[in-house]
Amino acid sequence: MIDLEPVARPDAPLARRNPVAKLAAALLFAFPLLATLDPVAPAIALAVELAVLPLFGLRYRVLLRRAWPLLLAAGGVLVTLVLFAADRSGRVLLDAGPIMVTSSVLLTALGLVLRLFAVALPGVIVFATTDPTDLADALVQNAKAPARFAIGALAAFRLLPLLGQEWQMIAMARRARGVEAGRNPVAKLRLFASTAFTLLVGAIRRGTRLAVAMDARGFDSTTGRTFARHQPFSTADWLLLICAPALAAAALTISITLGTFTPLTP
Repeated sequence: MIDLEPVARPDAPLARRNPVAKLAAALLFAFPLLATLDPVAPAIALAVELAVLPLFGLRYRVLLRRAWPLLLAAGGVLVTLVLFAADRSGRVLLDAGPIMVTSSVLLTALGLVLRLFAVALPGVIVFATTDPTDLADALVQNAKAPARFAIGALAAFRLLPLLGQEWQMIAMARRARGVEAGRNPVAKLRLFASTAFTLLVGAIRRGTRLAVAMDARGFDSTTGRTFARHQPFSTADWLLLICAPALAAAALTISITLGTFTPLTP
């Protein structure tokens, strides 16, 4: 089952910040890291993210439970580079027939994996410390986003955990009818594709009914809306927005100073 509710302590210093400020700070911190392929800058950024994690009221075990898909993505990046990397210069570290790992391949893989973690973790931290309703309210009040977009995104965010439950229900219903793949990998792939298509059709139908219901209740109205919970933007939120790009710039500066900066070329 997908769990998207905030899991941080609400009284933590950075967890209390405005949702728009946290989201913007995550983007401002992660975006500059896309400018380099070296492992130094993302490694420093990752160390900063892990160091400030207690200020968000998150425990490292909870973060690992939320971010475990990143481990699978990192493994995929590593395997892809080991098998298909074009540049295999440098010292040979492993030569096992078609698999040859060199120092350049290992350095490139390390840089990409660290950059993946450094860029993705800020988003994971933000959504793990932010209530979806507060985020929707803040987008409308502070970022001046259209109310229809913000409330629609909130509704979709709230319905996302149902996908895991429906997947289990579809699988159990098919198992009760004797539709099983057994140990045949081809049959498993076909059953997975069929289940995914059934889930997609159900999601589209639910989204259509939800859109009609929201329009019927006046969510498409052009008149001004009132808010039950106001989201103030304080001085601490502005400081967070200033510190985030400054820390990212410091990581890039250290990388340039050490001579490891590798610009991302098109």
